[in-house]
Amino acid sequence: MLHASATSYVLKPGIAKITCEPNWKWLKREKPLENFDLFYVWSGEGQVVLNDQPYEVSKGSCFLFRPGDHTSATHHPQKPLTLTYIHFNIDAGVTEIPKPYRQLTETVDFEHLLARFVRLHVTQPFGAEVETQLVLKQLMIYLLRDECEEPQDRKLSQQLTTSVHEVANYIRQNPGLSHRIEDLAKRAQLSPRYFSVKFKELIGVSVQNYIIRSRIERAEHLLHHAGMNVTEVADALGYRDIFFFSRQFKQYTGRSPSEIR
Repeated sequence: MLHASATSYVLKPGIAKITCEPNWKWLKREKPLENFDLFYVWSGEGQVVLNDQPYEVSKGSCFLFRPGDHTSATHHPQKPLTLTYIHFNIDAGVTEIPKPYRQLTETVDFEHLLARFVRLHVTQPFGAEVETQLVLKQLMIYLLRDECEEPQDRKLSQQLTTSVHEVANYIRQNPGLSHRIEDLAKRAQLSPRYFSVKFKELIGVSVQNYIIRSRIERAEHLLHHAGMNVTEVADALGYRDIFFFSRQFKQYTGRSPSEIR
């Protein structure tokens, strides 16, 4: 799944987000499904029967029907189902396929991907065919990840990711402050050592390098657009030694700040 090309997912006609009519039913057919079908419930209540196994469904219910499956469904007329369904095929080379059913509890990211998929399919902007395949692969990865992580682990992982990215954003918004690891870790409610490890893991660079890079990027902007000289920029970004600032600037950009100015 992770190494499969996005073109391994071949879209078929029949993609929509709909709210079912009060008397809606999905009747079981003699002929089984010929393709994969991603079936997601946004709201409402009902029942889906997959290969004679009934499932009570509501917001977050997600099925991945397979070729050969027999399916049927009904819903509560006063609480009609709102569904997204996507028909597609998968090349034989893809071996990791999500399980047929799960009840998602964290739905925001998954629904964002589904909404983007449907919007691309409906509006058909430039590159829509390629992008819909990429988004479909993301949806499959999301479902596989949901299977691999325990709910508590997933919740903690999301909280950790949010905290670290909020600190990274704080650094970028305030590049001139004297950021101490201890203070940043406290902001993320983590120990300094664990914060440093997770920051590099999630952001891709060490905290110190991120701080320096944020300052240099801000320095470039100020030199280009704010009418400030090198001394003023260095002072604004917390550098007490203009020569140190110039060396660091050149190390990261390949040019001295006076060349930018």
